[in-house]
Amino acid sequence: MRTIWGERAAKSGRAGKDADRTGKTGRTTKSERAGKTGRTTKSGRTGKRGRAAKNRRAPEARAEHHTLALPLRLLAMLCAFAFMVAFAVVLARLTLQPSPASAALAHSNLRPGRSVEAYLNQPALRDAVKQIGGNLLLGVPFGVLVPVLAPRARGIVRVLLLTASVMLLVELAQGALVTGRAFDVDDVILNTTGALVGYLLLGRRLGRAVHARAPKK
Repeated sequence: MRTIWGERAAKSGRAGKDADRTGKTGRTTKSERAGKTGRTTKSGRTGKRGRAAKNRRAPEARAEHHTLALPLRLLAMLCAFAFMVAFAVVLARLTLQPSPASAALAHSNLRPGRSVEAYLNQPALRDAVKQIGGNLLLGVPFGVLVPVLAPRARGIVRVLLLTASVMLLVELAQGALVTGRAFDVDDVILNTTGALVGYLLLGRRLGRAVHARAPKK
């Protein structure tokens, strides 16, 4: 007859064999299967949504941080408007004032580069710098002031198109109405280039500081 101790030993032996078979077959528990499948908990999903919301709010916070306060924005726009009016007066005097002494020398130029080549071929370097540099400087205020005055025209393409349109009208008025003046396409190109320089150096930063961009939804 088996004793109680013998029966217990036999049961423990069978349990050990069952455990060994379970280990050999590779059966895993529910917790192990959950870990292998990579399932996330509710707290993990909530944390991810919170981080995503913070990332969406970050650009808006940066835009508000770099934008000036409303009184400073109004003051900047008022100063830009005053400078633009003063610049318009100077531009009119420089470009639309008759020059009877130059009537015999004024000739229209429709080929890009011809007048610039003539400026560079002048004996005195000072005259070339005066002609080319003066036309470049006439376009700089457009690149600086337009992004501040017109929020919808802050892009570089719009600034250049606006500058080219205004200067084209000025040149057409010179050639048709002003004595001693002629239409020159190189002047339009140089003026537009000056606007590009002014926009890249200062106008883009001023436009972003005065006018905040609309947040993307």
